[in-house]
Amino acid sequence: MGRKFFVGGNWKCNGTTEEVKKIVTTLNEAKVPGEDVVEVVVSPPFVFIPTVKTLLRPDFHVAAQNCWVRKGGAYTGEVSAEMLVNLGVPWVIIGHSERRQILQETNEFVGDKVAYALSQGLKVIACIGETLEQREAGTTAAVVAEQTKAIAAKVSNWDNVVLAYEPVWAIGTGKVATPALAQEVHVDLRKWVHDNVSAEVAASVGIIYGGSVNGGNCKELAGQADVDGFLVGGASLKAEFVDIINSATVKKN
Repeated sequence: MGRKFFVGGNWKCNGTTEEVKKIVTTLNEAKVPGEDVVEVVVSPPFVFIPTVKTLLRPDFHVAAQNCWVRKGGAYTGEVSAEMLVNLGVPWVIIGHSERRQILQETNEFVGDKVAYALSQGLKVIACIGETLEQREAGTTAAVVAEQTKAIAAKVSNWDNVVLAYEPVWAIGTGKVATPALAQEVHVDLRKWVHDNVSAEVAASVGIIYGGSVNGGNCKELAGQADVDGFLVGGASLKAEFVDIINSATVKKN
């Protein structure tokens, strides 16, 4: 099992300079396992990236929440992969359900964005997941496979990709996929990668879970064999994010 536990904190569209400094202070003072046990990445809004990069402890890394699908230019309001690389930002989140749902990003568009970000040397947290309607219709496996297929079609090297399974119905709702349910989807996903990409990639790619993860449920979720970590929303703005990072030790036991 060569997969390192991965915990990402997605701060979304939240924060002031003061609040951001406060979160960073909490993280800097936190006692957590070393980088050999867990990789920690936090994703502030674009405007706070330089502040966070300057202040954050060196064993934690920074991710952007999005980037443009190709080289920069006349794309008002967008941020290019090249700009992130120039700032020394190693990671980017792509295809988050909020961008798929609200901003209508298609599977193909997300696939193109993942490919371009990788081509510029960024590491990518690629998000996939089904809505409540799709879950209730019993099409979870098909939806997640379709989303993953669009990414796999454009990616030849998976070394810098983490897949984040985020059931849309569990994001910010307080509803959490039970550990067994999360494990079930992760197993299906890994099998899809095994059958459609390669056995090697299936064994090595990190598949993390996102959707109302908190200090109370993280250990049980972390205990699932195919849950390789978390992408955390609301709780990443609170002190309990440290508990979530520490749930990585469950894998060691």
